[in-house]
Order: sequence, then structure tokens, then C-alpha cells
Amino acid sequence: MAELYQTQRAMRNIRRAALQRGVIGILDIGTSKIACLVLRFDGTGTFRETDGVGPMAGQVNFRVIGAASTRSRGMRRGEIDVMAETERAIRTVVAAAQKVAGVRVDHVIACLSGGRPSSYGLAGEINLDAGRVHDHDVASVMAACDAPDFGRGREVLHAQPVNFAVDNRTGLGDPRDHVGNRLSCDMHVLTVDGDVIGNLIQCIRRCDLELAGVASASYASARASLVEDEQELGAACIDFGGGGTGVSIFIKKHMIFADNVNIGGQLVTQDIAQGLRIPLPVAERLKTLNGGLEATGRDDRDLLEIGTGSGEWDTDRRSVSRADLIGIMRPRVEEILEGVREVLDAAGFDAMPSQQIVLTGGGSQIPGLDGLAARILGPNVRCGRPLRIDGLAHQFTDPGFSSAVGLALFAAHPQDEWWDFEMPASSYPTRSLRRAYRWFRNNW
Repeated sequence: MAELYQTQRAMRNIRRAALQRGVIGILDIGTSKIACLVLRFDGTGTFRETDGVGPMAGQVNFRVIGAASTRSRGMRRGEIDVMAETERAIRTVVAAAQKVAGVRVDHVIACLSGGRPSSYGLAGEINLDAGRVHDHDVASVMAACDAPDFGRGREVLHAQPVNFAVDNRTGLGDPRDHVGNRLSCDMHVLTVDGDVIGNLIQCIRRCDLELAGVASASYASARASLVEDEQELGAACIDFGGGGTGVSIFIKKHMIFADNVNIGGQLVTQDIAQGLRIPLPVAERLKTLNGGLEATGRDDRDLLEIGTGSGEWDTDRRSVSRADLIGIMRPRVEEILEGVREVLDAAGFDAMPSQQIVLTGGGSQIPGLDGLAARILGPNVRCGRPLRIDGLAHQFTDPGFSSAVGLALFAAHPQDEWWDFEMPASSYPTRSLRRAYRWFRNNW
């Protein structure tokens, strides 16, 4: 049991070592692009070993001292498909970011967008023998959360306490020192396919890097794109990526649900390439520069010159109207939004006190998306950009880098996770979350 206790805390310890060194890397490994940020910490924050509730790494200030991005290779729908190609792309982008920063990066935090995420709400309750909540009671009530069978090969990516209650007083963020007889806890657990995480760990190790943390891309994007009031009052963040569309719901500054629609911007590009019989790079450029979702009378007359890539000048050049391009893109984007609507309905988003929806990710920049989303998802829709962080160049502040910025915030100000708490071995119940941490034991 002592070995299990150590492996549960391994990721936090690796992150602590990186913070003490003062430099850590951020890797957003997406289907369309891979981005790397190099963060330098000023050392004013302290790593608090004894805190039961609160950010485990302390509140530390940081600055981006290096950033780079490159076209993703070897990725398919948010998961590694060809290991060697993804390894080369990661090595390329890390080397470029290190060159800008002028320092070597040994530890990285990465995000994961694939893996078929599933959300669970767990609850635990204990008696307070002393009549008051102590630090060890917080750890014990989290250990008392009875986990269901997540399924074969499923592993936990996040396990965060989202609410505490002492007797009949609920909605507590920090229950310590409250007087009462019973302490209860609600926890959100996000699971993914273990093989997807294992492949990510293996790929990063092949790049001679040490993994200091893994986070959900949907969680990271929301941390960067939702303003403080939206995180507190409740909002859904829709992350339009290349390989898929992430959905996360926040309330009381905690993620309470996450899922993924397995359709992304790359499928829109494929539709354009097939519909206009042009190469994928030409289709991607056409989508980026001339794409849209709302056709007007002018779009029928607005002709776009395209080429098939054959190299024959006489036969290669032809024109299509922008209305034709919009007619190809709109059905697929509608399909994505309908999938998002189904996910939100399944999560009970209609019962939330706030119906705010924030669109982010590279695909959110398609002109007209906010209007179409308002008709399908609800009227309270806005396009979100990531928060500005110190030292980040302007070209890395568009919605396509929300996950990377969110990971930087995750590194500096992590929210509580189950493995962050001092857990006495005697408090592990028979059917606790220990089964969910096999991948920590196997990979660290």
C-alpha cells in the first residue's frame, strides 16, 4: 500500500521538481498543430505540502520565455497514430521553443483531446469523530468516494473535489475547521482510454522529456477561455479542434462534465477537397482565407480562383463561387453543432442556472459560426479568446492556442486532484479509486 501511495503522488512530485528548477514546458499535441510554450517561474510561490484544500503548487508567477508551433504529424482524432512522425514533430517544436527561450526543457505538461472521455460524479461521506473538520478528514472523505467500474482499459485523467458539505451546510469550498457531525464530498472524475495515455507517455519519453502532468484539452481550453464569472456562475466551453470538438461544463470554478464530439475541422477540410476536387492543402487554405457559414447574394458573384495541383497551367486554373464553398462547409459544421447539442442535453446543461456558451479553438474562427451556434445551441453564445499571459507573443493569442494557454495556467495554478491529498494508508476503502491509478504505477 505504501508503494501505491507514492505512485499516486508521483506526478505532483515531478511537477514540484520542475517548479523548483524554475522552467517547465507546455505541450499542446493536437491533430492539426503542436504548440510548445516554455515557462519561467519567479520562485515567489511556495509548494505547500500540508494544505488539504487549495492549489497544491501554490500561487506562482510565471512568464512565457519561448513559444513555437508546427504542423502536427502522426495524429488522428486527437490520438497518436504514427509514433515516429509525432515524435519528430514534438522534437521539432520543442527545439524551436528552446532556441527562443535560450534554456533547456526537461519537464513538460501535455494535454490530451482524444481517448473517448467519460465523466462520473462520485460522492463520499464520513462521520466527524472530533466534531470538527481536520485536514485528515478531507483526505478520508475523498477516499470514501465509491468508484464504479469504469470499464476495461479505462484510466482516470482528472479526479477533482467540486463540493463539500458539513451536516446540512453545502457549497463549501474549504470545509476545514467547520463544526459538525458528518462531512460529505462530491467529486468529478474524468476517465479516458488507458492506451491513449500510454502512447502519449511513450512518445514524450522517446523525445528525452519527462512528463510532469497530463490534462484534458477540453479542461485546459475552458480554463483559458472562460472568464471568472462564467467559471463561477456556470458555462459550457466548446473547443473546435482539428480532430474533434471538446465540450466541458464549469460551475463554481470547477469542471463538472467533459465529453468529445468525434468530428473536427479536418473533416470540413476533407469535404472541401472532395467537393471541389482539390488537394487537402489547397482546401485548408481556402477554408481559412475564404470560408464562412452564412451566404449572401454577393457570395454568388464572389469568385475564388483555385488550382488542382496538377501543374498544367491551361487545365489547372478554375474558379468557384464563395457560395459554393459555404454550401460545402455549412452541413458539416451543422452536424458538429448538433453533436454538441446532444452532449449538452445528455449532461443536463438545460438545468444549469446559466446558459452561457463559449466557442474557442481554431475552428471557432470560421465567420458566421457564432450565429449558427446561437440558433442550434442557444442565444447566449460568444467567441472566446484565451486570457493574456505575460510574455506570450501576439501570434499565440488566437483561439487556436486556448489549450496551450490553459495548460500554462494549469501548471501555475492547478486545482485540487484526489492524489494531491495526504492520504493515510488506513483510509483506503476496498472499492476506492486505487484501481484508477494503475497507469501512474506503470508509467512513473
